[in-house]
Amino acid sequence: MIVLVMGVVGSGKTTIGQLLAQQLGWEFADADNFHPLSNVEKIRSGIPLNDGDREPWLEHLRQAIIDWIAAGRNVVLACSALKRSYRKKLEAGPEVHFVYLRGSAALIADRLRSRRGHFADEKILASQLADLQEPETAFTVDIAETPAQIVAVIRKGLVLE
Repeated sequence: MIVLVMGVVGSGKTTIGQLLAQQLGWEFADADNFHPLSNVEKIRSGIPLNDGDREPWLEHLRQAIIDWIAAGRNVVLACSALKRSYRKKLEAGPEVHFVYLRGSAALIADRLRSRRGHFADEKILASQLADLQEPETAFTVDIAETPAQIVAVIRKGLVLE
């Protein structure tokens, strides 16, 4: 099974994804690590990515998901997956389940202001919120709770026990 934890920058994808994977004894992957260096440099400079920038990244992620499914691996993947078209590409089989981390722009901006050591920061939030097409079918979780509470909700909601 692949659980894709999605949301805008600062919504907690990596924190929640790592904790979920740890609790389940699954692998964790961060989609940020699949970006080419040119994308990382654009984001670090506060320049939003466009669909052309994201296309090779999405193809790389899709292939990784296909490979994980074929190998029978259980993986939690943290990935923004902002647009329906991106999610359609990443939904490589019925084994892929989306979890949407939803929160207010104010809460996310506050979290980004206190975050250190990541190449994406508050400058990129407005463009991600503009690009976001909220998913209709993902399991949606409010990010106002603690990471432990959010993971408990996800585990119960997706019946991952």
